[in-house]
Amino acid sequence: MLTLYHCADARSLRCLWAFEELGLQYALKVLPYPPRLKAPEFLQINPVGTVPYLVDGNVTMNESAAILQYLAVKYGDGKLAVGVDEPAFGAWLNWLSFGEAGLTVPLASALRFSFLEPEEKRQPALAEGFRTTYFERLGAVDAALAKSKYLCADRFTAADISVGYALHLTARMKMLERASPRVQAYFAELQTRPAYQRAKEKQKAAAPQA
Repeated sequence: MLTLYHCADARSLRCLWAFEELGLQYALKVLPYPPRLKAPEFLQINPVGTVPYLVDGNVTMNESAAILQYLAVKYGDGKLAVGVDEPAFGAWLNWLSFGEAGLTVPLASALRFSFLEPEEKRQPALAEGFRTTYFERLGAVDAALAKSKYLCADRFTAADISVGYALHLTARMKMLERASPRVQAYFAELQTRPAYQRAKEKQKAAAPQA
């Protein structure tokens, strides 16, 4: 059985959301954040100490965008993936990576330097620079959505999960109003998907007790 190590609202939410979209059977292990500090025994399982951490038999993975591609290609039976012979295949791969490298990285850096670091190490100007970069890059999402309801292939795919997570984090940081009306409407629709809602409920139900 697939096993996912996860922290509530971390990047691993992408994987949990994909599990629910695909109707897969899986075991969910929810850890306190950050696990490398609050669940040090996790380092015996994943020496990097980060989530997501996917275990599928002898396969282990710890990059959320790569896990999305793995699940879509191996278990999706055409759902969430774009085939290599489809015109949008390259765009699909690009959006999968862009959701993480292009969007979530500067957003997480803004979160780090404005909140997660000890107060004496916080750098408001640097954090605002990362936020500015993030919202500039959201312009590419807005442009894609001007042409289609979804990011590529005219259907919901793992690319929308990848980018959708960045928007989920934006909302958690109470900054969604800085996004364009089109991007806000896109995320509002993503939130209505039953699989997204189930993923949020399951992470809450499985959360470790304080």
